Amino acid sequence: MADTPGCYSTCATCLLCPYSCQWITAKKEKRKDLRTTKYDCSWFLFLFCVFLFTLVWLYFTIVILNDFHNFNEFIFRQRKLWLDWSVVLLIVTAVLISYSSVLLVLALCLQICGQPLKLHWVHKILLILTAIVVVAAFTGLGIKWAEEWKSARISLQATGPFLHIGAVGGMTLLAWPLVSFIYRTHNTGLRVILLLVYCAAMIALYLAPLGITSPCIMEENQLPPKPALVGHRGAPMLAPENTLMSLHKAVDCDVQVFETDVMVSADGVPFLMHDEELTRTTNVHAVFPERAALNSTAFNWTDLQQLDAGSWFLERRPFPTVQSLSPGDRKEAAKQRIPSLEQALEAAKQSNISIMFDLRPENHSDYQNFVNVTLGVILQSGIPLQQVLWLPDGFREDVKQQAPGVQHVYGRKRLENEKEPVLHVNLPYQDMSSEEIKQYHQDNISVNLYVVNQPWLFSVLWCSGVSSVTTNACQVLKEMKHPIWLLPSSTYFMIWIVVDCVSFLIVIWAFILMKKCSYRRRPTESETDVLLTKINSLIQE
Repeated sequence: MADTPGCYSTCATCLLCPYSCQWITAKKEKRKDLRTTKYDCSWFLFLFCVFLFTLVWLYFTIVILNDFHNFNEFIFRQRKLWLDWSVVLLIVTAVLISYSSVLLVLALCLQICGQPLKLHWVHKILLILTAIVVVAAFTGLGIKWAEEWKSARISLQATGPFLHIGAVGGMTLLAWPLVSFIYRTHNTGLRVILLLVYCAAMIALYLAPLGITSPCIMEENQLPPKPALVGHRGAPMLAPENTLMSLHKAVDCDVQVFETDVMVSADGVPFLMHDEELTRTTNVHAVFPERAALNSTAFNWTDLQQLDAGSWFLERRPFPTVQSLSPGDRKEAAKQRIPSLEQALEAAKQSNISIMFDLRPENHSDYQNFVNVTLGVILQSGIPLQQVLWLPDGFREDVKQQAPGVQHVYGRKRLENEKEPVLHVNLPYQDMSSEEIKQYHQDNISVNLYVVNQPWLFSVLWCSGVSSVTTNACQVLKEMKHPIWLLPSSTYFMIWIVVDCVSFLIVIWAFILMKKCSYRRRPTESETDVLLTKINSLIQE
């Protein structure tokens, strides 16, 4: 293994102490038997793997923030506890990645300084716990939220070129401690293995752009039009969801479609509500405590009008944007009530926007009556039927007969043998590839993908040519005049070549420089050993 040189600076001592947690090892009389053993090297390898593993989890954390509001709603339905769990996730992830990063930097600096890598047992336990936490997080993600793996794959289209540059930079910096170790160790077999592994990793990274694809690698004149915005339950970051205030805020964000959810009360009045229970978005516990757990359709319209549908928004703060609301908006939000479909249609007609909705619950025994009642309200409202986008699949043929002007949106991909042409589809953004989006666009099929909140995701879908996106963050996406990045293929090719060439030169420089340093050190160390031997002999005599 690597020899420990005789020269210890104050800086090296400061690095050794937090890594080994033994301040006494900085004293000269305690260093004599300190050497980096195979056991120590195995722990360093484990530390490096934990760091990489945690770094990957950090990337996943950033990706899933786009969909984390769905997770918050899921936890509330299960536990009746509202909390922005994304904050908890970010804090825990930041602590884990910071801890493993600091330890790894300490280890690499110690290696360059020639210090022993004696990892303290406390760090070993904490590293094992870190690995367990990250493994548990990935396992839970795979079991309960498997679609996020597709989200990660899509994210690589937005981050692939930059991840390549970062990975090349990181591996280039790693060359310095690696070369330092190679020149210090006397194990030829270990030298060869490390060199082969490092060279293979660098070659793979240098050629990685051959496998990187992104719809945003295109010429400026090839960029498709900006996707239209569909307000998911209105503008839920600026107002209580599925309320008239939310609809008006969405209009201010230039959305073209107000997406909502419709239920029918016990006395036959269609109203806007997403959840089957009223507990999350109203004060039903305070007004009707004994009936709070009932389905929303079990309440009549008179009862529903007594509920406060806005105060929860100010109290629970489902999005960080609630804190920045003006006093006037806060006052208006607190006054919100559950709107009827008739009120929503009238507001949409006056604002000249379309309305798209699901009719819930689909498994209700009286669902056909729900469809008929809802259609009746639409036809009586006077809204142009082309502004109504019908999502429910149940009894769709009856809807086509009773209201032939309504636009039908399908929550599935087109089939090979469609009886009637599919003109509009509404799908999760994970379910369509860039190639499929482009093909649908060529076939004049409008594609709406949901729910898109992050600018990086909106940029990828914009470059892919999607027609519209459903979003919670209409106020953010409205301000985007251009995708986050757009690179012509020739420019990307040039960046790739320059990054690889600079990295290669730095790695070669590291090998040459560290070789010269090792040659200068050996005679000095040899003369010092001889002098110490003579002094020891004189003392013994």
